[in-house]
Amino acid sequence: MQQEEMTYKEFMERFQTEQDCRTHMFNMRWPNGFECPKCHHREYGFIQYRNLYQCKHCGHQASLTAGTIMHKSHTGLREWFLAIFLIVHDKRGISATQLSKDIGVSYFTAWFMLHKLRDAMAQRDKKYILGEKVEMDDAFFGAPTEGGRRGRGTDKTPVIVELELDEQGRPMFIKAEVVEAVNGETIAEIAKRTITPEAEVHTDGLSPYEKLGSEGYKHHAEVFDPKKNPDHLHWLHTIISNMKAFIGGTYHGLDRKHLQRYLDEFCYRFNRRKFAGQLFNRLLSACIEGLSITYKQLVGVKSTQAGA
Repeated sequence: MQQEEMTYKEFMERFQTEQDCRTHMFNMRWPNGFECPKCHHREYGFIQYRNLYQCKHCGHQASLTAGTIMHKSHTGLREWFLAIFLIVHDKRGISATQLSKDIGVSYFTAWFMLHKLRDAMAQRDKKYILGEKVEMDDAFFGAPTEGGRRGRGTDKTPVIVELELDEQGRPMFIKAEVVEAVNGETIAEIAKRTITPEAEVHTDGLSPYEKLGSEGYKHHAEVFDPKKNPDHLHWLHTIISNMKAFIGGTYHGLDRKHLQRYLDEFCYRFNRRKFAGQLFNRLLSACIEGLSITYKQLVGVKSTQAGA
């Protein structure tokens, strides 16, 4: 769906107050006017001191942020809006340290906000299923141990990357998923979740990819040789290279634990590269529709430091 385009100047002029942000979010969440989440009635009253909308039919009280990634956040909407704008318009990615300085929150709050935003990106992209012609390959992220091997067979983190191509062979949509190991069962399981059964899947000659044929896909395998067939998986290899540069350039020392969310951020940016001016509203829409992740879910422990 097309979204309104917005420059930085327009953004700063439009969202000067918390109420400006509330009005915009209200219009995006309920474009046809308020609708009670419980009974779908449209008439409501506003409880100003609690910032709640009360349905005049059933009495249900609804918060503007309930059911969004900002649910129960202690951070104002102005800070959330600015964080969204900054993350989608910095092609290199923005670190928690930089975001905390830019919007005036603590490092831990900025770190948590960024992970929530990446989670919203991931939730939106999971809805897209790859079709027609798909390239699929594995990549390895992180530095090898000193004196260790490189590539397959190392202790680096394995990732399966998929790229849908259009009829002219140009990149359309990309997905990346961290896996425990590159084997036939893992590859087949990912393909069944992310690729239509009628798709034509192109891979290199690694034996685990043979599983795709037995799962009913039109599988085309070819041993990659940069001298004999330099164009084989060309776009996919180029994007993987850019993905590694994106993660290594901004997020130094990234470990396996949170790698998936940084891959999700790269994929989200890439998949919307043709909608530069619409990125703020597109991500805000994903935040409104996305389920909120808790700090405990993110790191597996409770903390009093993150205030997002």
